[in-house]
Amino acid sequence: MDKVEIVGEARLRVRYAETDKMGVVYHSNYVIWFEVGRVELLRQLGFEYSSMEKEDDCHIPVVDLRVRYKAPALYDDEIVIRTRLANVRSSLLHFAYEVLRANDRTLLATGETMHIIVDNQFQRRSLPEKYMKAFARTRQTQSS
Repeated sequence: MDKVEIVGEARLRVRYAETDKMGVVYHSNYVIWFEVGRVELLRQLGFEYSSMEKEDDCHIPVVDLRVRYKAPALYDDEIVIRTRLANVRSSLLHFAYEVLRANDRTLLATGETMHIIVDNQFQRRSLPEKYMKAFARTRQTQSS
């Protein structure tokens, strides 16, 4: 049975506070938008990040981050954050992102985040099986 790649989409409108004097989005806001996309993807998969922490003592801190800027996002643009799970291992998650302007689908930025799985004492642990199963459904097999 083939797995289907699930791509989460979140939309938001650029706020004035996110821009610089020229009305261009300040670079660090993309990191926040990646989190918005990641949390929405998890929700689309059937669970909330806050529940992972509370119910399963499972935290996913960012350990690596990359952003490639392609075109400026401007004040009042509606943007789309597309998020997919690029790779899953027992104690590592790798997400990939695209940020697009909604009205013309211009690619504004791409990025990636790597996360380790830890408990509330910051000790590395394995991802609980229920999450592994949900994540395993999100990626298409290349061999089929």
